[in-house]
Amino acid sequence: GKNGLEERIKYAFYGYVTGSRFTPSDIRNQKDLADLRYPSEWFPATRRRPREIHLHVGPTNSGKTYHALQRLEQAESGCYAGPLRLLAHEVYTRMNAKGVPCRLVTGEERRSAEERPAATQEQPGKAGEVDSNLHRYLTSCTVEMVPLNTKVDVAVIDEIQMIGDPDRGWAWTNALLGVQAKEVHLCGEERTVPLITEICASIGDKLHVHHYQRLSPLQVASTSLNGDLSLLRKGDCIVSFSVVGIHALRREIEKRTGRKVAIVYGSLPPETRAQQARLFNDPNNDYDFLVASDAVGMGLNLAIKRMIFESSSKFDGVARGPLSIAAIKQIGGRAGRFPRAAQPTIDPHGVYIMNRAGDVPDNIGLVTTLEDFDYSVVLSAMRSEPEPLATAGIFPPTPVLERFASYFPPGTPFSYILTRLHELSQMHRRFHLCGLRDQVWVADLIEPVQGLTINDRNMICACPAAKGDIELWRKLMPAFARCIATGSGGDVLDIEELPLDILDEADTITREQLKKLEQLHKGLVAYLWLSYRFAGVFRTRPLATHVKGLVEEKIEYVLANLNLDAKKRRAMLQQKDKAIREQAMRDAAAAAAATGGEGEGEGGVSPDMEEKDGLEAQDAEEEMAVISDAPSDGPTSIDIDELITDALDTREVAASPDQFSGEEDVVFEEPDAPLAEEDSVPAEESTTVEESATVEESTDTRQSEEKPATEQSPEVHDNAEPAPQAATGAR
Repeated sequence: GKNGLEERIKYAFYGYVTGSRFTPSDIRNQKDLADLRYPSEWFPATRRRPREIHLHVGPTNSGKTYHALQRLEQAESGCYAGPLRLLAHEVYTRMNAKGVPCRLVTGEERRSAEERPAATQEQPGKAGEVDSNLHRYLTSCTVEMVPLNTKVDVAVIDEIQMIGDPDRGWAWTNALLGVQAKEVHLCGEERTVPLITEICASIGDKLHVHHYQRLSPLQVASTSLNGDLSLLRKGDCIVSFSVVGIHALRREIEKRTGRKVAIVYGSLPPETRAQQARLFNDPNNDYDFLVASDAVGMGLNLAIKRMIFESSSKFDGVARGPLSIAAIKQIGGRAGRFPRAAQPTIDPHGVYIMNRAGDVPDNIGLVTTLEDFDYSVVLSAMRSEPEPLATAGIFPPTPVLERFASYFPPGTPFSYILTRLHELSQMHRRFHLCGLRDQVWVADLIEPVQGLTINDRNMICACPAAKGDIELWRKLMPAFARCIATGSGGDVLDIEELPLDILDEADTITREQLKKLEQLHKGLVAYLWLSYRFAGVFRTRPLATHVKGLVEEKIEYVLANLNLDAKKRRAMLQQKDKAIREQAMRDAAAAAAATGGEGEGEGGVSPDMEEKDGLEAQDAEEEMAVISDAPSDGPTSIDIDELITDALDTREVAASPDQFSGEEDVVFEEPDAPLAEEDSVPAEESTTVEESATVEESTDTRQSEEKPATEQSPEVHDNAEPAPQAATGAR
């Protein structure tokens, strides 16, 4: 596109100007520093410490994370690292509710362990015995914030399959290679075993693999809801991928059913999220339904009976694209309450088609879609298995980046240094270099600011900022940079580029008002994130936290009263989904024709496909009793669901084996959002000699019932923080 061409021209110009000034020695040094084949060498202290790695793998709802957390509870010191702030909050709350002191550390928040009455006193009912929890030291954090400089007994790293993510995978790799724990417990999908085994062998750590099976069976419903919200049942969860969409669905469901709807997504305040989860999990009230972001796929403690996809595609902040197979399976797999431990073991790979007639037992989880249009996409994904992970993401740490930058002439743009490092980097076959994503354009925004060190620029580029809000960051990011360069003017009220004046305006219930509040909220989140890295500059953190809370209240007020037409919104979503699927079928048919398969000529969509639109292949689907990965006897024609699945596979593997990153990527509203608002509204590869590792396989069929976490509002004194990375994610 236009922006990509501009970036290439600019990079070529920088290369032409600076390249002539490099000496042969400079070029050699740059190439040496860009040798990233052995990231384990970045953590020498950890390499001197013997570790045991426990890999807990299995499908969703199998208790793998539960067992890892039980071990963490028994430890004197340790940490939990999850992909979402939301999960970090949940573990923080759970530990403290059990009397286990635990701190919270995320990119923009720190909370200390919750105070307990008479903590220094004798244990209740046990005279003379001092509480053994007094000297314990646990931390719950997002994976980017794992304390790599602190020795602990146990570390739990959740959702380890995200080590293959193209943008955030570096954080899981750093945690795995760098955490100084005697025991490291990794929780994730079965497809991670080959890669984790290879990594552990290369660093000499002993690996134990524990396999788990689902605690409850999972079925795919025989049909969608066909857009009829009156067919919702108590315990249903509809997954939506934007905040506005979540609220639109909530209002429509309440209007159609007369029952209340709980909502859960990442930007809700922790206390509100906890309250909404309690309301939904409690069977003795009228909060029958849940509308949530895809954060539910990451294992939040929610008793969901049936998972319903509003759409089979998602806007990622740049463009709308199909959900990956891994994402659909992970989200769908959250359906089904945990059964009692005495119940029989369920085939972990079995996903069953539900009969059209008959009641469904309480312990069975169901998966379906809101609209017919998306049903075959979800069904195809549930029948498929994602490819095993091939590589783990890495990103060069700050010391490497600083030394690399020292071989460039003074005044060389930092964005060119970042791009040059990526261009020269050498990778081992088991690793991939995580993309720069937003860092380059942020680096260009702050380039005119004088007085910043390389470390300063690298840190600012790591600040959570998305290019979709370029009008906000074009002014605000240079303002932050000027405060850091001068060491002054960092009080939240002194930064004129923060649009705080919106708080003085009269409340109006419009999408324009929602957009302004959203931008202010993002600016405050960035301020809080920077305040933990430049505490001497951004000193008004408590005030910024208070203002952020006020903004969140206003956002909730506008969302609750904005007049949204969810039907029109879904109709336009369906048009976009249709375009995505038709292109996927054309790509798959063209690929089949190129390989000698039976395709549709030049990759076009057959009239029969267009007529069915991928949805009326129900006869073949209903004949299927069990969905599995068993090979067929050899089809005589191309199956439309296989075409769609193959096309989605081709698209997602090119970038990453797993695009799923949870609610941290949830957007407020897609540009040109399909939403109606009425006018009058209130209401390169190398070989290495690898050390052998002992790999112990154990089939773990324990079926302990996962105890529900006590949801409470959660605070943390500062924790040792890893070297900053110029990579984005849920910090």
